[in-house]
Amino acid sequence: MTPETSYFIFPEFDPVALALGPIVIRWYALAYIFGILIGWRYMLYLAKKPPAIVKPNHCEDMIAWATIGTIVGGRLGHVLLWDPGYYFGHPLEILMVWQGGMAFHGGLIGVIVSMLIYARRAKIPFFALADLAAAATPIGLGLGRLANFINGELVGRPTDVPWAVIFPHIDNLPRHPSQLYEALTEGVLLFAILAILAHQQKIRERLGTLSGVFLIGYAFARMFSEMFREPEALTGTLVETTWGQWLSVPMLVYGLYLVWRGRRPVAAR
Repeated sequence: MTPETSYFIFPEFDPVALALGPIVIRWYALAYIFGILIGWRYMLYLAKKPPAIVKPNHCEDMIAWATIGTIVGGRLGHVLLWDPGYYFGHPLEILMVWQGGMAFHGGLIGVIVSMLIYARRAKIPFFALADLAAAATPIGLGLGRLANFINGELVGRPTDVPWAVIFPHIDNLPRHPSQLYEALTEGVLLFAILAILAHQQKIRERLGTLSGVFLIGYAFARMFSEMFREPEALTGTLVETTWGQWLSVPMLVYGLYLVWRGRRPVAAR
């Protein structure tokens, strides 16, 4: 057996998960759909626990707002943060979201803006809503990273570890399955940490704490897992870091502030 054949060779998955006539649903779209729906049900479950500031109907109303914020923010984030030169030269492609190209940091900003607007309209504290969303977000993150793996995109750096994967459509080098690392850290691990905290009433009463832990956890997960991800060309000179790692620094700083700010319940401030 040659060294090359000892590694897992990535199969050619069809990026289209379901085709019904003219309607085409891709794996990444399914990840978004199921992430939002499962996250919504989890938010409903947490909303029933004390102090129950956010009511179940608030979670239901928020779905449409969050979906729009995710899509608009995610797409604009991809355009502005990852490849502005190309999209400014091809402006019509900005609207072609079905071709792929969504950025988490842009989607996060879009969701925050949508929650700020909705919380103000519904007259509820922003962080009461944001904490529930933060606890549920890793569900969608994990599914999204699995979709990245299925699509054979955002590949890892070359390596010789036994579990390396060869992506023939990229090259014949064995690479870290960094998408799976991110699915485990940003998805499974972060969800478990937030779930443990979200089931403690004293934590739920400290508004902003769950949001802060999410920001900290995501930043660390992204910084760690992307040590194994192929850097983008635009950051290749920055000590082989990725753009996603740099964008996570402000999240880490603000997350630490929120946890510090939430060290006392709202009533004690």
